[in-house]
Amino acid sequence: MSAFDRYLHTVLLAAQAEARDDGSAAIEARHALLAVAAQDGTEPQRVLAAAGLGPAELKAALDREFAHSLGAAGVAPGAFDLHATPDPDHRPRPGASLRLALDRMAGSHRKKDLTPLHLLHALLAAEVGTVPRALDLAGVDRAALAARVREGL
Repeated sequence: MSAFDRYLHTVLLAAQAEARDDGSAAIEARHALLAVAAQDGTEPQRVLAAAGLGPAELKAALDREFAHSLGAAGVAPGAFDLHATPDPDHRPRPGASLRLALDRMAGSHRKKDLTPLHLLHALLAAEVGTVPRALDLAGVDRAALAARVREGL
């Protein structure tokens, strides 16, 4: 197993745990981004941290995006108990946003050339969805962040 395969496996397991803890039916790009940010000592983690996006900051941005999306639908975030009870036996499978990110990554590079930064780049490349909305609401310059990732590639 290559170093990248080990990294991806670790990230996907951590993303699965994030999804399970979140009560999500599927592992989405947001869970993978949280997992990437939590991989201490890796280049993607350093790039995110340099942009002020550690795990806690990303979680807060994603929570703001959730509240914002509820508000756009006319639902006050505090009106209902929306926190799911994590099921330790639930094994979420990859959802659409994560599959799209993995497809972007695999479609643009040969497998043997992939690095952890390629995964981060693929997660940040989404034009629509939870991740770009959360980063926009957090005031992150997504273009500058993507440029930093490309520089590292």
